[in-house]
Amino acid sequence: MPTQRPIVLVAEGSDPVPLNWLKEHADVREVPYDAPEFAAELAQCVGLLVRTYTKVTAKFLEGAPKLKVVGRGGVGIENIDVKACRARGIEVVYTPDANTLAVGDYVFGYAQQLIRPWNFFKEKAYTPKEFKHIRASVRGRQFNEMTIGILGMGRVGRRVGRIAANGYGMNVIYNDVLDIKADTLPFPARLVDVETLLRESDILTLHVTMIPGNDNFIGREQLAMMKPDAILINTSRGEVLDAAALADAIRNKKLHGAALDVYWPEPPAADFPLLGFDNVLLTPHLAARTGTALENMSWVVRDVMAVLNGEKPKHPAP
Repeated sequence: MPTQRPIVLVAEGSDPVPLNWLKEHADVREVPYDAPEFAAELAQCVGLLVRTYTKVTAKFLEGAPKLKVVGRGGVGIENIDVKACRARGIEVVYTPDANTLAVGDYVFGYAQQLIRPWNFFKEKAYTPKEFKHIRASVRGRQFNEMTIGILGMGRVGRRVGRIAANGYGMNVIYNDVLDIKADTLPFPARLVDVETLLRESDILTLHVTMIPGNDNFIGREQLAMMKPDAILINTSRGEVLDAAALADAIRNKKLHGAALDVYWPEPPAADFPLLGFDNVLLTPHLAARTGTALENMSWVVRDVMAVLNGEKPKHPAP
């Protein structure tokens, strides 16, 4: 008799190519994490694929007695209680390299729009007077004249630093909880303390993970240290930034502008404090949403099957 294939539950979708590969190796059940039938499927599966919104907590795991591996299609694993999983003998795998290029590139799209107002016209042309007024009055800034501060010199932080220094000729400063020496980086950069990072950055871009102590890491006190003509960009985690404090800084002209792709909670509520500002860009968690990055994240299925086959995964969660 043929060996029964392992049941793998897909809770938040997958790119089609990796999903079809998985279907060749496992009995795949595609059931959204918030569907009424999810609990019954969870009780039967040995593998689970999640992305951002499935919360794999200790209580959640009580409903998964057969589970052997959780695969997170993405970089952050804050929605997974790794310690609780490991206590039950459940491996956690993820895709730390999947969206590095996509997110790093996105940072500069944000920065361009904030430091060089584009004044698009679409439905109708500007009148000659309006056209000439905009050309005469709008003044942007050049990247090569600016200092970019990178909080978190991980994979995405390094991508941003490489583009900034080697592509745009920017001055790069950074801070990280790890002891990352500047001479180990493939671009010129200067390691500074957090206070110096805040005070000297023309562009402050956040690339940190949600380790204990990072909640509201950038709050009123930190924002007050920044230059009034600086901009702040967050494509990392919504929890690390005090959105209300940032709104006050923007409103009181203590900061030139900001761009956010992540929120806490997510999605943001109707009363989100950063709504309505011309110099604040808000996007619905799109920085990693390129076709290549999404497929890369979905290839977590390889590590899921490796674990189920008794093999060592390439990217176990730290």
